[in-house]
Amino acid sequence: MRKIREVLRLKWECNLSDRQIAQSCVLARSTVSDYLCRAKHARLTWPLPSDYDDVRLETALFPIQSAVSEPSYLEPDWVYVNRELKRKGVTLMLLWHEYKSTACIGYSYSQFCHRHRHFVNGLDISMRQSHKAGEKCFVDYAGLTVPITDAQTGEIKFAEIFVAVLGASNYTFVRAAMSQSLPDWIDSHRYAFEFFNGVPEIIIPDNLKSGVTQPHHYDPAINLSYQEMANHYGVAIVPARVRKPQDKSKVEVGVQGIERWILAPLRNHTFFSLAELNDAILRLLEIYNNKPFQQLPGSRQSQFELLDKPALRALPEFPYRFAEWKKARAGIDYHVAVDKHFYSVPHKFRQHELDVRLTNKTLECFYKNKLIATHVRSYMQGRHTTVTEHMPRSHQEYAQWTPERLINWASKTGKATAQLISCVIESRPHPQQSYRSCLGILRFSKCYGAERLEKACVRALAIGATTYKSIESILKNRLEEKPFTPQTNNSQLSLEISHHNNIRGANYYH
Repeated sequence: MRKIREVLRLKWECNLSDRQIAQSCVLARSTVSDYLCRAKHARLTWPLPSDYDDVRLETALFPIQSAVSEPSYLEPDWVYVNRELKRKGVTLMLLWHEYKSTACIGYSYSQFCHRHRHFVNGLDISMRQSHKAGEKCFVDYAGLTVPITDAQTGEIKFAEIFVAVLGASNYTFVRAAMSQSLPDWIDSHRYAFEFFNGVPEIIIPDNLKSGVTQPHHYDPAINLSYQEMANHYGVAIVPARVRKPQDKSKVEVGVQGIERWILAPLRNHTFFSLAELNDAILRLLEIYNNKPFQQLPGSRQSQFELLDKPALRALPEFPYRFAEWKKARAGIDYHVAVDKHFYSVPHKFRQHELDVRLTNKTLECFYKNKLIATHVRSYMQGRHTTVTEHMPRSHQEYAQWTPERLINWASKTGKATAQLISCVIESRPHPQQSYRSCLGILRFSKCYGAERLEKACVRALAIGATTYKSIESILKNRLEEKPFTPQTNNSQLSLEISHHNNIRGANYYH
């Protein structure tokens, strides 16, 4: 208004031209001409009356125009539009074309989008997110736990509460488990898919250790067992960013609702088993899912039936069976230690790091994602499970020796050889300790022949020298060919011993 007053003063008091006034006030000449024209139509004079303040001057120069009546446009059903946008392939452009085909006088596409944004901004934040039907499932644990009392001992343990929420309908699943461990974490997912009777495309978990072994902004490391479960059901795992709860706001709000409408009503109940707690949760969960929305029509149950249920993929034929993955290094004896039991792998993988997959009944070893060994799971600590094919050839030959096989081999040389081998085996606390000696004795037949070995064994048995070195000495010195009388030798030995100077005799002690 200050410049308008200056324009009027310069024109009516100083009689300057429009061009001069424009230069003085730094205005366009057309603007100066417009101000003067408006003042003429308002029949203003200079100087202005003293009661003409800026508001009255503005009203005189720029009177409010009477509003032109707009044609009555057909207002779209924004609740329907918002719901249809959650379906795959549905866009605002498609919905606008459908709206225009039914409305005689309708909004343009730009106004249609503008009014839809205005409608969405007026919704509650928990219902504002846009998720495609059957696309995402958000999972997390509630902050609250529920005590379970042991009926016999009175010991109290606290159950963890698993929550899963579908993105499009907010349909919710809740299950109690005794821990947040990997088996309970994966079992909870399996129960959730069975509760939904279908599988979504994406799972969005938090960064707990059971799901994400190494959180990362760009490339988080997923637990191998968790990833195997996802592969079985054909879903993708996309963890939320660290310290970004808005990435999983659906389940954050879902957890809040569960704590208010399910856990809080159960706060004064005493539960004596996990099954009892889950039965109580399911009863309240049905009420919760059928609870009407505050600002949208329907409920979680009705939206699930309309949106998510038709879009979910079918469950696989068999449910996932939990398997735990571990890292293990094969030792120099080509065995891996799992729970203090030792399992063999092919000997060429000794001292290699392997991936081990464990179930209740089986153990599988993988090297670079290739299966190299399978065993029946054993829980006997300190024992070995060895497959013969995994051993080197020399070890396989040694492992095939048994007392019976050695004695049978010796009998082909002769009865004395078989008897001597039997004596060698019986002389040791464990048969395996005698195998090398037995093999060494039997191999003498290659150097000295089977006939000489049999005679040497006869002599060795006669004099009680049933050792490898005794047989070797007899064969080297050809003692098996010299004649001997066992009884004569024994009497001479007894006579020599009785007359020895260091022998005092039995009478010495009387």
